[in-house]
Amino acid sequence: SNYVDYRLVMQRQPNQDGACGNFNGEASDDSTAAVFSRIGARVPSGQLLFNDRAQVGFTDVEKKLMTMCEPETLSKAQSGCEEMLKGRGSPSRVEMQSCMLDVCYGANQHVLKLAKSMGWADKSLHA
Repeated sequence: SNYVDYRLVMQRQPNQDGACGNFNGEASDDSTAAVFSRIGARVPSGQLLFNDRAQVGFTDVEKKLMTMCEPETLSKAQSGCEEMLKGRGSPSRVEMQSCMLDVCYGANQHVLKLAKSMGWADKSLHA
């Protein structure tokens, strides 16, 4: 397994936004592309919780998944990620690959099924 299922419960914070969305109750604006367009692909250095940014790698499993991404989706992922990441300088190869992997598999059926079963997602979405 290369993922973790978890639920984080907390009070909404002013101007909150990120990987889990912006908590406005509108799931349609919480896609990877929408979040990246609002806040970028990476946490700005001045907002990191730790002194150093973690080194991001790309596993053999992730490389294999990239070869299995539908060609049309992969093409859209590449152009979309280039557009989203360009405002942050020149993205690294791993940043591009990670972004593209999110686009290819960000709405995978396992995650959607679990979210719906736990009442975390609007059951009308992605039906």
